[in-house]
Amino acid sequence: MKGCWVFVCGASGAGKDSVMRWAEVYLAEKQNIVFSRRMVTRPATPGSDHDEVTVDEFEIHSARGVLAWQWCANGFKYGIDAKYADQVAAGYIVVVNGSREHVNQLEHSEQIKVVQIELSPVDLELRLINRARESIEKIGERLARNDLFTTLSVHHRIVNDGELADAGKAFADYLEAGLAKPSSIAK
Repeated sequence: MKGCWVFVCGASGAGKDSVMRWAEVYLAEKQNIVFSRRMVTRPATPGSDHDEVTVDEFEIHSARGVLAWQWCANGFKYGIDAKYADQVAAGYIVVVNGSREHVNQLEHSEQIKVVQIELSPVDLELRLINRARESIEKIGERLARNDLFTTLSVHHRIVNDGELADAGKAFADYLEAGLAKPSSIAK
């Protein structure tokens, strides 16, 4: 049995992290589905899905081949430990909290799947405003950046415009059943 990577991506504010956390808890008993942790060159906060590393530590990991995947986004470096590649090789489904820019550069294969968490532009703008992390100017820049990814090739889309449990369950269902059968790439 071959495993696969499932890269989850989406615009800031679409609820990607929340959907992934919901599905991870829901699927906790499924030993063949692994939610990876990332190494990131930014501070980790309680509940983060990443381990904080310095830029120097990241560069050392990269030079030593410790990273199966690496990319830069929003001024930070992100990496996925090579131990997860061993799990894919052993038949596991490994879920990665990814970046649209990184995913856009990947060659799609049976071992690489992409799931995009989406939200309408109006709802996305409201979420970004309501979370009050950034200025209106920065929110405008984030929203404008979304135009770069309108043709992103994905295997599955989840619209997160209702209850979190609905989107989380849709993602969990995809991981459990959707990967068992061939899927087409949606644009």
